[in-house]
Amino acid sequence: MNPGKMQNVFSIDLEEWFCVYNLSQAIPYDRWGDCESRVEKSVLALLDLLSRHRVEATFFVLGWVAERHPDLIREVENRGHEIGSHSYAHRLITSMTPEEFRTDLARSLEVLARLVKQPVIGFRAPSFSVTRKTWWSLEIMRSMGIRFDSSVFPIGFHPDYGVADSPLDPHLTNDGLWELPMSVAVVAGKGIPCCGGGYFRQFPYTVTRWLMRTCNDQGRAVMFYLHPWEVDPAQPRVALPLIKRIRHYNNIGKTISRLERLFEDFRFTSVRKLYSANWG
Repeated sequence: MNPGKMQNVFSIDLEEWFCVYNLSQAIPYDRWGDCESRVEKSVLALLDLLSRHRVEATFFVLGWVAERHPDLIREVENRGHEIGSHSYAHRLITSMTPEEFRTDLARSLEVLARLVKQPVIGFRAPSFSVTRKTWWSLEIMRSMGIRFDSSVFPIGFHPDYGVADSPLDPHLTNDGLWELPMSVAVVAGKGIPCCGGGYFRQFPYTVTRWLMRTCNDQGRAVMFYLHPWEVDPAQPRVALPLIKRIRHYNNIGKTISRLERLFEDFRFTSVRKLYSANWG
Protein backbone atom coordinates (compact mmCIF):
# COMPACT_ATOMS: atom_id res chain seq x y z
CA MET A 1 0.00 0.00 0.00
CA ASN A 2 3.08 2.28 0.09
CA PRO A 3 1.99 3.97 3.36
CA GLY A 4 4.56 6.74 3.14
CA LYS A 5 3.39 8.06 -0.21
CA MET A 6 0.84 10.76 -1.03
CA GLN A 7 -2.81 9.74 -1.22
CA ASN A 8 -4.47 10.13 -4.63
CA VAL A 9 -8.10 9.75 -5.71
CA PHE A 10 -9.30 6.76 -7.73
CA SER A 11 -12.56 7.45 -9.56
CA ILE A 12 -14.71 5.46 -11.96
CA ASP A 13 -17.24 6.91 -14.41
CA LEU A 14 -19.81 4.12 -14.25
CA GLU A 15 -21.44 3.81 -17.66
CA GLU A 16 -22.11 1.20 -20.34
CA TRP A 17 -19.76 0.67 -23.27
CA PHE A 18 -22.29 2.23 -25.65
CA CYS A 19 -22.86 5.41 -23.61
CA VAL A 20 -19.54 6.93 -24.65
CA TYR A 21 -19.50 10.24 -26.53
CA ASN A 22 -17.07 8.75 -29.09
CA LEU A 23 -19.81 6.29 -30.10
CA SER A 24 -22.75 8.70 -30.02
CA GLN A 25 -22.99 9.03 -33.80
CA ALA A 26 -23.04 5.27 -34.30
CA ILE A 27 -25.20 4.44 -31.25
CA PRO A 28 -27.51 7.35 -30.36
CA TYR A 29 -29.35 7.54 -27.04
CA ASP A 30 -32.61 6.14 -28.44
CA ARG A 31 -30.78 2.90 -29.40
CA TRP A 32 -29.14 2.26 -26.03
CA GLY A 33 -31.90 -0.10 -24.98
CA ASP A 34 -31.14 -2.35 -27.97
CA CYS A 35 -27.51 -2.88 -26.98
CA GLU A 36 -25.99 -5.73 -25.01
CA SER A 37 -25.38 -4.74 -21.40
CA ARG A 38 -21.85 -5.50 -20.21
CA VAL A 39 -21.42 -3.09 -17.32
CA GLU A 40 -22.13 -5.50 -14.47
CA LYS A 41 -19.28 -7.90 -15.22
CA SER A 42 -16.79 -5.05 -15.67
CA VAL A 43 -17.82 -3.24 -12.49
CA LEU A 44 -17.69 -6.42 -10.41
CA ALA A 45 -14.19 -7.10 -11.75
CA LEU A 46 -13.15 -3.58 -10.74
CA LEU A 47 -14.75 -3.97 -7.30
CA ASP A 48 -12.80 -7.18 -6.74
CA LEU A 49 -9.58 -5.47 -7.85
CA LEU A 50 -10.21 -2.55 -5.49
CA SER A 51 -10.95 -4.95 -2.63
CA ARG A 52 -7.72 -6.87 -3.17
CA HIS A 53 -5.74 -3.65 -2.93
CA ARG A 54 -7.91 -2.19 -0.12
CA VAL A 55 -8.77 0.92 -2.17
CA GLU A 56 -11.88 3.01 -1.57
CA ALA A 57 -12.97 4.80 -4.76
CA THR A 58 -15.48 7.38 -5.94
CA PHE A 59 -17.96 6.08 -8.54
CA PHE A 60 -19.66 8.74 -10.68
CA VAL A 61 -22.77 6.83 -11.76
CA LEU A 62 -24.85 7.42 -14.88
CA GLY A 63 -28.53 7.60 -13.91
CA TRP A 64 -29.68 5.65 -16.97
CA VAL A 65 -27.46 2.74 -15.92
CA ALA A 66 -28.49 3.00 -12.26
CA GLU A 67 -32.16 2.61 -13.20
CA ARG A 68 -31.42 -0.62 -15.04
CA HIS A 69 -28.88 -2.06 -12.59
CA PRO A 70 -30.03 -0.95 -9.13
CA ASP A 71 -28.50 -3.94 -7.34
CA LEU A 72 -25.12 -3.18 -8.92
CA ILE A 73 -25.16 0.39 -7.59
CA ARG A 74 -26.15 -0.87 -4.13
CA GLU A 75 -23.27 -3.35 -4.29
CA VAL A 76 -20.83 -0.53 -5.08
CA GLU A 77 -21.96 1.34 -1.98
CA ASN A 78 -22.07 -1.80 0.16
CA ARG A 79 -18.42 -2.42 -0.73
CA GLY A 80 -17.59 0.93 0.89
CA HIS A 81 -17.27 3.23 -2.11
CA GLU A 82 -18.53 6.76 -2.61
CA ILE A 83 -21.34 7.45 -5.09
CA GLY A 84 -21.51 10.59 -7.22
CA SER A 85 -23.50 11.59 -10.30
CA HIS A 86 -22.30 11.31 -13.89
CA SER A 87 -25.57 12.87 -15.20
CA TYR A 88 -28.59 10.86 -16.31
CA ALA A 89 -28.27 10.51 -20.09
CA HIS A 90 -24.58 11.27 -20.72
CA ARG A 91 -25.35 14.44 -22.65
CA LEU A 92 -22.53 16.93 -22.85
CA ILE A 93 -23.34 20.11 -20.94
CA THR A 94 -22.09 22.04 -23.97
CA SER A 95 -25.07 20.63 -25.89
CA MET A 96 -27.70 21.62 -23.30
CA THR A 97 -29.51 24.72 -22.13
CA PRO A 98 -29.37 25.51 -18.40
CA GLU A 99 -32.90 24.19 -17.95
CA GLU A 100 -32.09 20.95 -19.80
CA PHE A 101 -29.05 20.46 -17.60
CA ARG A 102 -31.07 21.11 -14.45
CA THR A 103 -33.66 18.53 -15.53
CA ASP A 104 -31.02 15.93 -16.39
CA LEU A 105 -29.14 16.40 -13.12
CA ALA A 106 -32.37 16.30 -11.09
CA ARG A 107 -33.34 13.01 -12.72
CA SER A 108 -29.92 11.54 -11.99
CA LEU A 109 -30.01 12.60 -8.34
CA GLU A 110 -33.55 11.29 -7.93
CA VAL A 111 -32.57 7.85 -9.25
CA LEU A 112 -29.46 7.64 -7.06
CA ALA A 113 -31.30 8.83 -3.94
CA ARG A 114 -33.62 5.82 -4.22
CA LEU A 115 -30.67 3.41 -4.32
CA VAL A 116 -27.96 4.61 -1.95
CA LYS A 117 -27.85 5.60 1.70
CA GLN A 118 -25.17 8.27 1.51
CA PRO A 119 -25.96 11.76 0.18
CA VAL A 120 -24.82 12.30 -3.40
CA ILE A 121 -22.70 15.46 -3.31
CA GLY A 122 -20.27 14.92 -6.22
CA PHE A 123 -20.62 15.34 -9.97
CA ARG A 124 -18.56 14.65 -13.07
CA ALA A 125 -19.78 15.88 -16.44
CA PRO A 126 -19.72 13.57 -19.45
CA SER A 127 -16.58 14.21 -21.49
CA PHE A 128 -15.42 16.85 -19.00
CA SER A 129 -17.88 19.31 -20.54
CA VAL A 130 -17.62 21.95 -17.83
CA THR A 131 -15.80 24.58 -19.89
CA ARG A 132 -15.75 28.37 -20.15
CA LYS A 133 -18.99 28.11 -22.14
CA THR A 134 -20.73 26.15 -19.39
CA TRP A 135 -19.58 27.87 -16.17
CA TRP A 136 -23.30 28.50 -15.51
CA SER A 137 -23.63 24.78 -14.71
CA LEU A 138 -21.69 25.19 -11.45
CA GLU A 139 -24.35 27.40 -9.89
CA ILE A 140 -27.04 24.88 -10.86
CA MET A 141 -25.05 22.04 -9.31
CA ARG A 142 -24.60 23.99 -6.07
CA SER A 143 -28.31 24.85 -5.89
CA MET A 144 -29.15 21.14 -6.15
CA GLY A 145 -26.93 20.00 -3.29
CA ILE A 146 -23.72 19.18 -5.16
CA ARG A 147 -20.69 20.12 -3.07
CA PHE A 148 -17.87 19.20 -5.45
CA ASP A 149 -17.40 18.94 -9.20
CA SER A 150 -14.62 17.00 -10.94
CA SER A 151 -15.16 17.94 -14.58
CA VAL A 152 -12.60 20.58 -15.50
CA PHE A 153 -9.54 19.49 -17.47
CA PRO A 154 -6.82 22.19 -17.28
CA ILE A 155 -5.55 21.67 -20.83
CA GLY A 156 -5.95 23.58 -24.07
CA PHE A 157 -5.18 21.10 -26.84
CA HIS A 158 -8.14 18.70 -26.76
CA PRO A 159 -10.85 19.36 -29.39
CA ASP A 160 -13.78 18.44 -27.13
CA TYR A 161 -12.92 19.75 -23.66
CA GLY A 162 -10.49 21.70 -21.52
CA VAL A 163 -9.92 25.07 -19.81
CA ALA A 164 -6.29 25.91 -20.47
CA ASP A 165 -5.85 28.51 -17.72
CA SER A 166 -7.87 26.78 -15.00
CA PRO A 167 -6.04 26.19 -11.69
CA LEU A 168 -4.32 22.83 -11.34
CA ASP A 169 -5.13 22.55 -7.63
CA PRO A 170 -8.52 21.89 -5.99
CA HIS A 171 -10.21 25.22 -5.38
CA LEU A 172 -13.45 26.85 -4.27
CA THR A 173 -15.26 28.45 -7.20
CA ASN A 174 -17.14 31.74 -7.11
CA ASP A 175 -20.34 29.69 -6.98
CA GLY A 176 -19.32 28.10 -3.68
CA LEU A 177 -18.58 24.74 -5.27
CA TRP A 178 -15.32 22.85 -4.85
CA GLU A 179 -13.69 22.07 -8.17
CA LEU A 180 -11.40 19.04 -8.18
CA PRO A 181 -9.75 19.28 -11.60
CA MET A 182 -8.39 16.42 -13.63
CA SER A 183 -4.68 16.03 -13.04
CA VAL A 184 -1.95 17.59 -15.14
CA ALA A 185 1.79 17.30 -14.52
CA VAL A 186 3.85 20.35 -15.43
CA VAL A 187 6.92 19.32 -17.43
CA ALA A 188 9.20 21.98 -18.94
CA GLY A 189 6.41 24.49 -18.48
CA LYS A 190 3.85 22.37 -20.33
CA GLY A 191 0.81 20.65 -18.81
CA ILE A 192 0.59 16.91 -19.58
CA PRO A 193 -2.47 14.87 -18.53
CA CYS A 194 -1.56 12.05 -16.17
CA CYS A 195 -4.85 10.93 -14.73
CA GLY A 196 -6.24 7.86 -16.45
CA GLY A 197 -8.72 6.93 -19.15
CA GLY A 198 -7.35 7.07 -22.67
CA TYR A 199 -4.11 8.67 -21.45
CA PHE A 200 -3.51 5.66 -19.19
CA ARG A 201 -3.95 3.30 -22.13
CA GLN A 202 -2.03 5.32 -24.75
CA PHE A 203 1.07 6.12 -22.70
CA PRO A 204 3.45 3.31 -21.72
CA TYR A 205 2.92 2.55 -18.04
CA THR A 206 6.39 3.87 -17.16
CA VAL A 207 5.41 7.27 -18.62
CA THR A 208 2.17 7.33 -16.61
CA ARG A 209 4.06 6.45 -13.44
CA TRP A 210 6.64 9.18 -14.05
CA LEU A 211 3.97 11.81 -14.76
CA MET A 212 1.95 10.86 -11.68
CA ARG A 213 5.05 10.97 -9.49
CA THR A 214 5.86 14.36 -10.99
CA CYS A 215 2.38 15.56 -10.10
CA ASN A 216 2.77 14.25 -6.53
CA ASP A 217 6.24 15.81 -6.26
CA GLN A 218 4.66 19.11 -7.29
CA GLY A 219 2.35 18.76 -4.28
CA ARG A 220 -0.85 17.67 -6.00
CA ALA A 221 -2.82 14.49 -5.48
CA VAL A 222 -3.74 12.81 -8.75
CA MET A 223 -7.42 12.57 -9.70
CA PHE A 224 -7.32 9.24 -11.54
CA TYR A 225 -10.33 8.13 -13.61
CA LEU A 226 -11.42 5.06 -15.53
CA HIS A 227 -14.53 3.60 -17.20
CA PRO A 228 -15.78 0.01 -16.80
CA TRP A 229 -15.63 -0.55 -20.56
CA GLU A 230 -11.87 0.08 -20.42
CA VAL A 231 -11.40 -3.28 -18.70
CA ASP A 232 -13.57 -5.17 -21.22
CA PRO A 233 -11.53 -6.18 -24.29
CA ALA A 234 -14.40 -8.43 -25.51
CA GLN A 235 -16.87 -5.57 -25.93
CA PRO A 236 -18.48 -5.11 -29.37
CA ARG A 237 -16.33 -3.02 -31.70
CA VAL A 238 -17.82 -0.06 -33.53
CA ALA A 239 -16.41 1.37 -36.77
CA LEU A 240 -14.78 4.71 -35.96
CA PRO A 241 -12.45 7.15 -37.71
CA LEU A 242 -8.80 6.14 -37.22
CA ILE A 243 -7.90 8.66 -34.49
CA LYS A 244 -11.03 7.95 -32.48
CA ARG A 245 -10.55 4.20 -32.92
CA ILE A 246 -7.02 4.39 -31.55
CA ARG A 247 -8.07 6.68 -28.71
CA HIS A 248 -10.98 4.46 -27.77
CA TYR A 249 -9.72 0.89 -28.14
CA ASN A 250 -5.94 0.97 -27.93
CA ASN A 251 -4.49 -1.24 -25.15
CA ILE A 252 -7.85 -2.11 -23.57
CA GLY A 253 -6.52 -5.62 -23.07
CA LYS A 254 -3.71 -4.26 -20.87
CA THR A 255 -5.80 -2.12 -18.53
CA ILE A 256 -6.22 -4.61 -15.68
CA SER A 257 -2.53 -5.55 -15.56
CA ARG A 258 -1.58 -1.87 -15.59
CA LEU A 259 -4.02 -1.19 -12.74
CA GLU A 260 -2.36 -3.94 -10.71
CA ARG A 261 0.96 -2.14 -11.14
CA LEU A 262 -0.64 1.23 -10.41
CA PHE A 263 -1.98 0.05 -7.05
CA GLU A 264 1.45 -1.26 -6.11
CA ASP A 265 3.12 2.06 -6.98
CA PHE A 266 0.61 4.59 -5.60
CA ARG A 267 -1.84 5.07 -2.75
CA PHE A 268 -5.48 5.80 -3.59
CA THR A 269 -8.69 6.67 -1.79
CA SER A 270 -12.03 8.36 -2.49
CA VAL A 271 -12.85 12.03 -2.78
CA ARG A 272 -14.73 11.96 0.54
CA LYS A 273 -11.76 10.47 2.39
CA LEU A 274 -9.23 12.89 0.93
CA TYR A 275 -11.13 16.15 0.67
CA SER A 276 -14.39 16.15 2.66
CA ALA A 277 -12.81 17.98 5.61
CA ASN A 278 -12.55 21.00 3.29
CA TRP A 279 -16.31 21.39 2.96
CA GLY A 280 -17.42 20.41 6.48
